[in-house]
Amino acid sequence: MAGIRIIGGEAQGRKLRLVPGSETRPVSDRVKEALFNILRADVQGCRFLDLFAGTGSVGIEALSRGAAHCVFLDTNRQAIRTIHANLELTGFEERAAVHRQDAFGYLSRSADQGFDLVYVAPPQHAGLWNKAVQQMDADPRVLNPDAWVIVQIHPNEYLDLSLERLEAFDRRRYGSTELVFYEFVGS
Repeated sequence: MAGIRIIGGEAQGRKLRLVPGSETRPVSDRVKEALFNILRADVQGCRFLDLFAGTGSVGIEALSRGAAHCVFLDTNRQAIRTIHANLELTGFEERAAVHRQDAFGYLSRSADQGFDLVYVAPPQHAGLWNKAVQQMDADPRVLNPDAWVIVQIHPNEYLDLSLERLEAFDRRRYGSTELVFYEFVGS
């Protein structure tokens, strides 16, 4: 992948840095544009959580389009440095928090404030996406009422999950990327 950029909003057109190496898989502009066309006005003023953030491009796109705040999580030291650099490039440091922390530990903490949108894009074929969704379903402290959880996976990874509080309501495929949308429907 040659590079990534912000495709809409306040920082539109800004090029972002990539995480060195091959451990992260940045979302393509095509998928990111489709995602934010679906989210539209729901991003305005929202609290956004970017799990397994990698470059931070999805959370930064949300900030560019009017999200009030975004929390970025990753365990990779180079990813954390890249997120900080990309926030500096776009000028969104004030509206962001970056944590080098395990996603599952973060999800199990007591949330001071919940999130309206949660983006889950873990390493492929590791079973982490379904573990994250099931954990939020069992312990939804990080979710605000009517929150959406959006999962980015390879289409071959999808499986129906038995959930009580999260309900899958849409799936969109873009080549080798699939987005699965869940809504928080019960407390």
